[in-house]
Amino acid sequence: MNRLKTNFLGMEFKNPMVTSSGCFGFGMEYKDYFDPNILGGIVVKGITMEARDGNYGTRIAETPGGMLNCVGLENPGVDYFENVIVKNIKAAGIECPIIVNINGKVIDEYVEIAKRVEKIAEVDMIELNISCPNVKDGGMAFGANPDVAGAVTKAVRAVTTKPLIVKLSPNVTDIVHIAKVVEANGADAVSLINTLLGMAIDIKSKKPVLGNTFGGFSGPAVKPVALRMVYQVSQNVKIPVVGMGGISSTEDAIEFMMAGATMVSLGTGLFSNPILPVEIKEGLERFCEENGLENIQEIVGAAHQK
Repeated sequence: MNRLKTNFLGMEFKNPMVTSSGCFGFGMEYKDYFDPNILGGIVVKGITMEARDGNYGTRIAETPGGMLNCVGLENPGVDYFENVIVKNIKAAGIECPIIVNINGKVIDEYVEIAKRVEKIAEVDMIELNISCPNVKDGGMAFGANPDVAGAVTKAVRAVTTKPLIVKLSPNVTDIVHIAKVVEANGADAVSLINTLLGMAIDIKSKKPVLGNTFGGFSGPAVKPVALRMVYQVSQNVKIPVVGMGGISSTEDAIEFMMAGATMVSLGTGLFSNPILPVEIKEGLERFCEENGLENIQEIVGAAHQK
């Protein structure tokens, strides 16, 4: 009996673990550490219309309890993904569900990528990254403005039949409101949280450490914030929640599920512990056995019970 089996958006996942976009490459980079097929699913590195080299200067900096990054969505573009990477994933024998994270500078770019991905049979779901800067809105992230978040969700929903997950930014005043807006505009699920905005300063040079000055802050230190947001959002939407943000152990994953997450996503924790998915899978199986659970989904939202 597989106690970790999870039905998510109409698909059966072997377990509730997926990877976080940008932390697992295109599914093949960790094959020396474990078989990627032990995962419930793989969220691949974010894709844009054109190939991107990413930001210049220092892109990653370690910080107490986590890391900062300003990689800048470096990726080979949707053409290369469609013509080369998809074939490589298939050739590598990866059979678990594949979720593609899509990004754009304007709504039309999101729509065009979604149309392309819609035709790729090997892609099972789309994750819409609304933390990207909207060049038509002064650089403000799509996800920071409820109206714009709703508009881009609605536009993408109109061009794809694949399940649509919208990835929410924590850098907002009211994440619950944003979640409700994207739900109303066609999101099938939400994933949260994306990185917090942070920075570091080199006291010798008196300059920011990161080449882009600011960057995304992730890792164990963000977990309490992420857990709180998952708890709040899951109480206020009817669609499933994918929880992420500082998951570094089985206990962390269980907390997110008890907070209301149907699935959990592993990101920065993979960098310090490449076999983290193996450990969490085994840990979740032990937890089910020790607590007499027939399925791990029995704990989802347990922390909401009075």
